[in-house]
Amino acid sequence: MSFIVNGHNIFVVVAVCFFASLLFVEIMKRVAKFLKILDVPNEKRKIQKKPVPLLGGLGIFGAFLLGYMLFAPKNNLMLSILIGSFLIMLLGLFDDMTKCKTPMPNKYKVLVQLIVAAIVVFYGGLKLAKVNVFGLSINFASIPVLSEVLTMLIIVATINAINLIDGLDGLCGGIASIYFLTIAVIGFILNKFGGLDVILSLIMLGATLGYLVHNFPPAKIYQGDAGSTFLGFMISVILLIGFKATTFTSLVIPMLILAIPIMDTLFAIIRRKLKGQPIDHADKEHLHHQLLKHFSKKSSLLVIYGVNLLFSLATIFYVLGEKIEVLICYIILIFIVLFLILKTDIIFDRSKK
Repeated sequence: MSFIVNGHNIFVVVAVCFFASLLFVEIMKRVAKFLKILDVPNEKRKIQKKPVPLLGGLGIFGAFLLGYMLFAPKNNLMLSILIGSFLIMLLGLFDDMTKCKTPMPNKYKVLVQLIVAAIVVFYGGLKLAKVNVFGLSINFASIPVLSEVLTMLIIVATINAINLIDGLDGLCGGIASIYFLTIAVIGFILNKFGGLDVILSLIMLGATLGYLVHNFPPAKIYQGDAGSTFLGFMISVILLIGFKATTFTSLVIPMLILAIPIMDTLFAIIRRKLKGQPIDHADKEHLHHQLLKHFSKKSSLLVIYGVNLLFSLATIFYVLGEKIEVLICYIILIFIVLFLILKTDIIFDRSKK
């Protein structure tokens, strides 16, 4: 099999974006310290003990832009992704710089996210036309409005799910890296290295790994909302492009690679509803917070990485054709995660029983 994507060696693509990110994030770390753009300790949801520079997301974004200029194709869809990512970064930067003084209302964040999603859908033409779920086929050709709305909801939901898990050193960047790597491997298996989803995955893999060097515990810089929402946006776009290019033959494939952030988001919604709190209420009861009650930062991170890698490996075997066996593995993995979660306070406060 060829290791060439869009005329470039895949290892060169990842390496260039990796070293660019490594450099850009270091520069942004110094800029953040100079401008005093810091993430300060907060008992409500923060776990760090001292202020940490923000703006790591700008370093990731800079490496992505370089990767786009050097390796990605130039078309309307790619242009819509650039416009959308630029708006997401602006929103995140504004939120990061004003969070300590006047937090931005979530309704305005969602509004901008919907605008970004609309740009990709209507200008870029990225829409879910047909979805297969466990052998059932759903065709949106006769109801395009439903296709457009569903596509926008997937983009907004993914942005917020990835943003929600960004609460532990190395967590968000690590899960994103595993996702991008898995998509690249699937593209290699299916011999679809020319697809935009695979090219973007390789660019983002390098950019995210470069950031992880600075963010792995103990973190020297955080990506902020600008970085986590940008990663969520790129993950959702790559997911949707995969459907359009038939890299993904089932909704199962990309969704289960993101099993951890999806389940953590669902449990956060359930937990807050049971407590009578708004779903955007900040707390310290996420999966990573629960693990920190029993393990160190690095150990907690490695546990989550391990579970996520198991889902990714199962997904790769699913693509290879081992459908029934892998579906059984998926079910077993989900039940194991659910069992572990129910032993924590992620939904119910067991200490009050």
